Amino acid sequence: MKVLIVDDEELIRDVIKEYLTLENMEYMEASDGIEAISLAKNNEFDCIIMDIMMPKMDGYQAVKEIRKFSKVPFIMLSARTDEYDKLASFDIGVDDYVTKPFSPRELIARIKAVTKRNKDQSERKKFDGLEIDTLAHEVYVDNHQINLTAKEYDLLLYLIQNKNIVLSRENLLSHIWGYDFYGDDRTLDTHIKNLRNNLGKYRDFIITIRKVGYKFEYKK
Repeated sequence: MKVLIVDDEELIRDVIKEYLTLENMEYMEASDGIEAISLAKNNEFDCIIMDIMMPKMDGYQAVKEIRKFSKVPFIMLSARTDEYDKLASFDIGVDDYVTKPFSPRELIARIKAVTKRNKDQSERKKFDGLEIDTLAHEVYVDNHQINLTAKEYDLLLYLIQNKNIVLSRENLLSHIWGYDFYGDDRTLDTHIKNLRNNLGKYRDFIITIRKVGYKFEYKK
C-alpha cells in the first residue's frame, strides 16, 4: 500500500510516516497542494491524507484538481471541527475526515478502511495497457476507450474473472448466451475473433485451447 501525506507541518508528516512504516506501508510526502497534484499525476497511491490549510494551494482545491484524473480515496486531516468544513469536504469527494489532534493508530485504521472500501468498489482491472472498468462497463486499450458489443464485453469480463483458467466452449456459451442457447458453436468463435481484433496488440491475452475452449492468460 502506498500513501501520499500532504501537510505543511513537518512534525505531522513525521508522525504519520512513523506509523505507516510500522505497518509496512510505503509513502511519499508533500507540503502543499501544488506539490501534491504533481505527485498524484506521476504516482499511483492507494490513499491520500490531505490537510486543508496549506500555502500555495489549500486542500480543498488540491482535492478538486486530483479528482479530475484520479479516484484515489482521500482522508481530510484538519484542525477545523465545524460541520460546514466536514460537509464541504465530503461534497468534493473526500472519503473520510479526521480532526487534529488525532490518534495515529486511529488514522491508520481509517486508511485501511477507506482503501478496503475503495478496493471493493473499484472494479477497474489492468493488464499492461488493457483496462476494464466493470462499474462503467468500459474497456481501454492504451488509455483509448474501445467499443465492444454487449456480448463481447461480457465474454471479456468472464475470461478475465477466470484469468489463467481454461474455460470450455460449453461453459462460455452457457454463461454468456444462457443455458438455453441452441445456436451454432461458431457464434463463440466469431465473438472471440472480433474481441481479439478490438484488443489490438493485446489480442494474444486470449489463448485458444484446441478442442477445449479459451482462456485469458496473464502471468505478471
